[in-house]
Formats: sequence, C-alpha cells, structure tokens
Amino acid sequence: MLMRSGAPALLSRQVIRHGQPVLTVETFEELKQRLWKPKFDRYVSMEDRKQLLHDLDAVACWVDVTRTISELAFSRDAEDDKFIHAALAAGACWLVTGDKDLLVLSESLLSSGVRIISPADALQLPEFSPRL
Repeated sequence: MLMRSGAPALLSRQVIRHGQPVLTVETFEELKQRLWKPKFDRYVSMEDRKQLLHDLDAVACWVDVTRTISELAFSRDAEDDKFIHAALAAGACWLVTGDKDLLVLSESLLSSGVRIISPADALQLPEFSPRL
C-alpha cells in the first residue's frame, strides 16, 4: 500500500478518491502501528505515511462494532477478526486484503454479504478499476 506501484497502492488511491474505506478505532490503530515500523523507511517517507493516515482518516467511514459482532470468531488468527468485524458493522460488500488468513475465509463469509478479495482481484472489478 505504501509503494507507488502495485495493486495495493493503486487500489488504496482508487478507494480514497472514489470510494470510502471503512475504519474502526482498532483497525486504524493497527495500521498506524505498522506504518511506523523502520522496515518501511527505505520505501516511503514519514511525511508520506502521515499524509496517508490523514487522508484515510478524512475520508473513512468510521464504524463502531457492536458487541454481538465483536464476539464472532472467524479467523485462525483472532487478531484478524477485527477487519471482518469492521466490514460487517459497516455493511461493506468487500474486504480487500493480502492477508492469507483472511483470504481463505472468502467462501465461508459469502453468506454474510462480505466478499474477501485480494487487491489485485479488486482492481479487476468495475467498482475499483483505475479510471483513465
């Protein structure tokens, strides 16, 4: 998502420009924690990371996850459930992720109305394909 090219970066820009990312306090906190890791220093400046967080914060659909939703377990990695909870709370159609633990749940979540797809697959959808 941080690099200028590649599916995650293209998709992130498309969603910020033409859609609305869904965030919860928990998902935003995880993103912030990951963005500050030194391993990203060689790829993107701190200023660009701050700008990304600012842009996401400004355009996001912020949702509160109900207790009923937060008690649901989906992933073998319980830390990943917060992303599914956010999608369910927002009534989102898609959960776009590169996380393999979430991608394997795609079929099992279809009945809930959430489609889990990779960034590359999302860019193939008319809703997310880059506009000229």
